Formats: sequence, structure tokens, C-alpha cells
Amino acid sequence: MYADTLIHARWIIPVEPAGTVLEQHAIAIDQGCITALLPSTQAREQVQADAIVELPDHALIPGLINAHTHTPMSLFRGMADDMPLMDWLTRHIWPAEQRWISPEFVADGSRLAMAEMIRSGTTCFNDMYFFPDVTGQVAQDAGMRAVLGMILIDFPSAWAADSDDYLDKAIKLHDQFRNEPLIKAIFAPHAPYSVSDAPLQRVRTLASELDLPIHMHVHETTDEIQQGLDNTGQRPLARLESLNLLGPDFIAVHMTQLEDQEIDRFAASGSHLVHCPESNLKLASGFCPVARLFQAGVNVALGTDGAASNNDLDMLGEMKTAALLGKGVAQNPEALPAPQVLAMATLNGARALGLEDQTGSLEVGKAADITAIDLGQLETRPLFDPVSHIVYAAGREQVSDVWVNGCRLLRERTLTRMDHARLLASAGQWQEKLIEWRQSDAR
Repeated sequence: MYADTLIHARWIIPVEPAGTVLEQHAIAIDQGCITALLPSTQAREQVQADAIVELPDHALIPGLINAHTHTPMSLFRGMADDMPLMDWLTRHIWPAEQRWISPEFVADGSRLAMAEMIRSGTTCFNDMYFFPDVTGQVAQDAGMRAVLGMILIDFPSAWAADSDDYLDKAIKLHDQFRNEPLIKAIFAPHAPYSVSDAPLQRVRTLASELDLPIHMHVHETTDEIQQGLDNTGQRPLARLESLNLLGPDFIAVHMTQLEDQEIDRFAASGSHLVHCPESNLKLASGFCPVARLFQAGVNVALGTDGAASNNDLDMLGEMKTAALLGKGVAQNPEALPAPQVLAMATLNGARALGLEDQTGSLEVGKAADITAIDLGQLETRPLFDPVSHIVYAAGREQVSDVWVNGCRLLRERTLTRMDHARLLASAGQWQEKLIEWRQSDAR
């Protein structure tokens, strides 16, 4: 057997089949796809490879999937902390966006975010932001797998003038990237409180025609619920259901405010949910009842949200927070065990985004999206269960190597397609601009 690359590792955790841990195994990669998983002893005899990678203390997992983020907002990291969501948005984030959002801002913020994600083991992200065409180009340059949210919001922005303009640009974005193997565009209406009925009805029609998912913030705070009741007489989820948005192509993000009947109806619709525990905790938005959602049959994925409200894009950290918070909310230490949380950060994200045939697990025929985690460090020894350590003990600094579609984007902690020094310089320049603007605005 011939392969471009053969990776030997102490453990391979494919995620599917569930609960499987392969010891002293190898992955063969050819033309971007996984062609074999087999014991290392057999691989050394049977596989001829151009490149052989030895990772004797490492676990290989599917590349992590950040199922909800806002990549350009990395440039707002730490700019507005310790306040509730609507204050954070209306007093700080929206004014900053009105002043600074541009193709240059989006490109620089996206590069910074993608470098952080690659160094944290993330190979695919689902984005929601203005100028998604720019983020898509940056993702192509970086070699990342990306899902571009075709943003829709009622008010004008630097990206679009009105709902018709947003949707016209959405169709152009879809057409621009439709033949790109690592890029997918999906609809991304911002939230029930920021998008009115008529544009949402158009989204429903277009999503059905183009067979694309719909990605939206839903039931994030109690204020959102009250606004919905005051303005429409309905809780937001009921309004979305009346507009026929819920279904197997719908992805709701946050969902911290849920009644039992809403959980049952959401599960029956086949919709997906993205849990963002650290952002929800930081903004004190509430607690997503993840264990109850799983019991109801909902596919729950995991995301970081943006670095402006998290304040990082670290999916390993997000897994630990999700596991611990899920146990506390359920008041059950058996809730959200480590293998289930790892699936949330990999295969469940792929399912929500309609990418489960391509990524999310280490299986023959799927793309070689792989993250290597060095478990030979003091912080992860002694070791009794590699999956447990990945969720509860390992840090992102232990991510040593990352492959997307067979291309090695991180080699022994070094980015292979992004300029580290340039990223630091760019972040420093934006820091100075934003500090000067805030100081002048305060005066």
C-alpha cells in the first residue's frame, strides 16, 4: 500500500465507532483522505509512505470543530469585559463595529483567529460575521476548513445596506465558494430580536432551495425572551417554529432559556444545537440544559463564540468547561462523560453543519483532518484513560501537530502556512488603533 503520509501514534481515538481507543496504531493518508487505520506493526510492513511521522506519546483525534464563532472579533479580545450581553453589544461592540468594520479588519482578525484555532487543534470553524467573503479567502490561504455564515440582520452595516442587500450578497457568496472543497456557505440570520419576519421567510425559502443549513443565535438571555413576548406575544423559539425555520437544517446557538415543552418540540423538529458554555458563563446569560437535550435526542455540538466574549478560541478548554458545567447543571456527576464531550467537539459539530461525510471522525474515506495531542507531559501523567485526559487535563499548548485534508498546518507547534511575526505585528497595530479610538471617544 502507498500513502503520502503515515502517522504512528500511541493512541488513535476515532470517535466513531463510539468508545473506541486504538493503541499503537497508524493512520495512512493519501491525496488528503484517510486510506487505512491499522496496527503500527502492520503499517511498517505494508505501507510505503513519502512522509512518516512518529508520535510515540501522542493521541490522534479528529480535528476539533468550532461550531460557532465570530473570527474577526479576535481583534476585540478583552476590550469590553464583565457586563451583560445587551450592555456589551449596545455600548461597546456595536459602536466599535460601526467605526472599524472593513475588509482589512476582517482579514486581520480572521488570520489571528485561525492561527489561534490551528494552534489549539481546531481544523474547522463555523463563522458568523460581516465580509464573509474575506474570511473565506483567509481560510483558503490558511488551509482551514470553514463554514461561512451568510450574515443577515435588519440594520445596515459596512457589508450591506438592508435585508435585500444581505441576501443578494449571500447568494453571491454561495456561488463564489460552491466548488471549493474546504469552504461551505450557510445562512446566518443573527438572532430573533435583530431579524424581522419577512427576511426570515426569505431565508427559509432560499435554504430549502439551495439545501443549506440555517445558523442563528436563539434563546441566549432572559432579555431576549422578554423582548420576544413584548414585541410579538411569543417566545422566540415559538416564533421561529411558526415561520417554519426549525428542522434538520436549523442550528440554534446558546439556548440557555428553555422550558421542558420547548426541549421536546425542538428535539422533535430534528434541529441541532451549539453549546457555548464559556461565553454564556462570562456574560451570565444562563445555563444550557445539555444533559436534558441529549436525553431528548438533540444533536449538541460545541463552540467557543467569539474571542470578544470568551476570551479565547480554545476548544480543549471549552470541552472541559462543557463537561464540568453539564454535570453541575444536571446535578449528576455521570452527565456528559468525556467521550460524549469529545464527540460534541468533533462528530456532532460535523453533523450539525452537514459535513459528517467529510470530517468529524477518523474513518477510512474521510478527509484527513487530524489533531495530535502530546500526552507525555507532566501535566497529563500518570495516564489511565487518554480520552479523559484530553477532556479534563490537557491544555492547548500540548497540541503538537494539525492536518487539514492531509495538509500539515502545524508541525511541532510551528505554523506552516501562516507568518507568526506578521500576526503579532498586525495585532499590535490594531491594539494601538483601538486604544486611541476608545480614549478619544471617552473624551
